[in-house]
Amino acid sequence: MTEELLILSLSAFSIGFIHTILGPDHFLPFIVMSKAGKWSQAKTITITLLSGLGHVLSSVLLGFLGIGLGAAITDLTEIESFRGNLAGWFLLAFGFTYTVYGIKKTIQNKPHTHLHIHADESPHAHEHLHSAHHAHIHHKTESNKLTPWILFTIFILGPCEPLIPILMYPAANESLFGLILVTLIFAAATIGTMLTVVILGIRGLDLLPMKKIERYTHLLAGLLVLLSGIAIQFLGL
Repeated sequence: MTEELLILSLSAFSIGFIHTILGPDHFLPFIVMSKAGKWSQAKTITITLLSGLGHVLSSVLLGFLGIGLGAAITDLTEIESFRGNLAGWFLLAFGFTYTVYGIKKTIQNKPHTHLHIHADESPHAHEHLHSAHHAHIHHKTESNKLTPWILFTIFILGPCEPLIPILMYPAANESLFGLILVTLIFAAATIGTMLTVVILGIRGLDLLPMKKIERYTHLLAGLLVLLSGIAIQFLGL
């Protein structure tokens, strides 16, 4: 391995890690949607993994295509910028739509009281959320079915901005082996960081007293995704 390829490999790992950590859209939607939709850990990991693969592979394929056709870096950068802008608006739209859905669920799940008369004719009242005890919540709603696909689509559209100009083109000048190696390291760092942060985030939320805000979980999830979209689209995070 040449010194240049070693530097590119280390850069691929560090850039993959840093660009994921600094981008809340890489992990926040999965954390909040997992809690709101009561996804199992296996489902959360699967959705995060597939979305991460789609996120990286879409840029990788574009990079290989551009290198193979001899396209200029500026041309591919413009395409990636357009994809990033499109993905940002999709994330904003999803966050806004889910926030509206969350408001609806919050209203529906307003606590109410049930009065029971025991055998000794003594009354007993208890308060609960509608969603917490009624059997129909076990059926999957259209929102639960669509959310993973929406996240997956957004991540396919979302580019890995530093991958092509900073890593793939310089690595291609070294060798095909170097190009593949650097790409794989970047992909592993990006997806591995996504999975790690998502799992740690969910376990962290499990330690919090969520019962008191149970009726607001969908609303909070929508607001956090919306804020994530705003941060990406307007603050450049």
